[in-house]
Amino acid sequence: GKLRAKKQSKKYNEEISSDSEAESPAMSKKRQATGEIEFDETPQEKKLRLAKLYLEQLKEEEEKRAEDESFETDQIAGRLQEEVLEQKGKLQRLIAKDLLPPDASEIRVLRGHKLPITCLVITPDDRCVFSAAKDCSIIKWDIESGKKLHTIHGGRKGTEDRHVGHTAHILCMAISSDGKYLATGDMNKLIMIWEAETCKHLYKFTGHKGPVSGLSFRKGSHDLYSASHDRSVKVWNVDENAYVETLFGHQDAITGLDSLSRERCVTAGGRDGTVRVWKIAEESQLFYGHICSIDCVQLINEEHMITGADDGSVSLWSVNKKKPLGTVKQAHGCHGDSGLEQPHWVASVAALHNSDTVASGSHNSKVNVWKCGQHYRGLQLLFSVPVSGFINSLRFSSSGQFLVAGVGQEHRLGRWWRLKEAKNGIYIIPLKRKPSNAEEARQTE
Repeated sequence: GKLRAKKQSKKYNEEISSDSEAESPAMSKKRQATGEIEFDETPQEKKLRLAKLYLEQLKEEEEKRAEDESFETDQIAGRLQEEVLEQKGKLQRLIAKDLLPPDASEIRVLRGHKLPITCLVITPDDRCVFSAAKDCSIIKWDIESGKKLHTIHGGRKGTEDRHVGHTAHILCMAISSDGKYLATGDMNKLIMIWEAETCKHLYKFTGHKGPVSGLSFRKGSHDLYSASHDRSVKVWNVDENAYVETLFGHQDAITGLDSLSRERCVTAGGRDGTVRVWKIAEESQLFYGHICSIDCVQLINEEHMITGADDGSVSLWSVNKKKPLGTVKQAHGCHGDSGLEQPHWVASVAALHNSDTVASGSHNSKVNVWKCGQHYRGLQLLFSVPVSGFINSLRFSSSGQFLVAGVGQEHRLGRWWRLKEAKNGIYIIPLKRKPSNAEEARQTE
């Protein structure tokens, strides 16, 4: 009887098809763990669910931080208030007034790439920098010591099948907000995903029909946005190694992309003269007109951004206004013979998130650090830092203690000029602050 029962159960087990099985136990557990809802939900329901999850997460974080002391509600209230201001784009830390220009001797140069640096990112803990270049290599640097921690060498053209890594110029890179994943995009239309800690290769994303020119992880998630010269924006889920969707709208090659914690990203459309805000959930876009090629874009907060263009202008934008809130024309001066002057192209911009401090880079041997006016109306030059070469990438550390510049002899997107006197390297620029009244009193004592 036992044998018969065993055979019958085996028979029934074999007859269960993959169609009738709703999902594997592992997937079911994963859904329970992530709180994923198995039915379609409205955007409002999704916002409510995510808010509840976020409150629980905040509570856990604060309980750990309090180290078994009585849980104080004002801690959460303070955090939530700051988060609300950040989400609304109203959190503006006034840092610029205290910044001092660094001495030339304080600027450190890290050299390791053979060809111009095209892009870089700083890890969330501010300890390491990843840089990439036209030599197809990626280097992980320790900021404090200036030493190379890891090098992913580039391969020769035609060795794509057997080489782990890039075999074409790398144009962009991004790191997830938890420091787990690194993404890099190249001229071969490929996106590579790496484990940031070990530099181990994980996945390769294909699908773009042109060079990948912009990458950004959505803050607090492993959703990756990518932009390409094929004029499209793609959304990927790196955890699942999956493609999600493609968005169209730009009329020319996209030259830059950025995102923060909202389910949206911003892009610079090059010669189509527009900056676009893509609302992923609503599947809609807003665009803002310009009169030249916009080559770089960075979000300052959820509501404001900064762009740089090939007419030499640096502009501040609000996502609610069709025109810039403030523009500095010929922000890096002009070059050329008298009467035939051309402005220095703005090749890179950077923003210290939720602050009034931004920076821009060109090829006039200077990095400009700017102060944003009240309500982000207008830009005021604070100081310039001498850096020779094309400043192809700029990043502020999350602490605001330093600025990192990726410099090369050529522009990251082409070879219009070559500055032979420049060095291909990473420049670490300290951001000094004026001493506070208490520190000044201590120093006088």
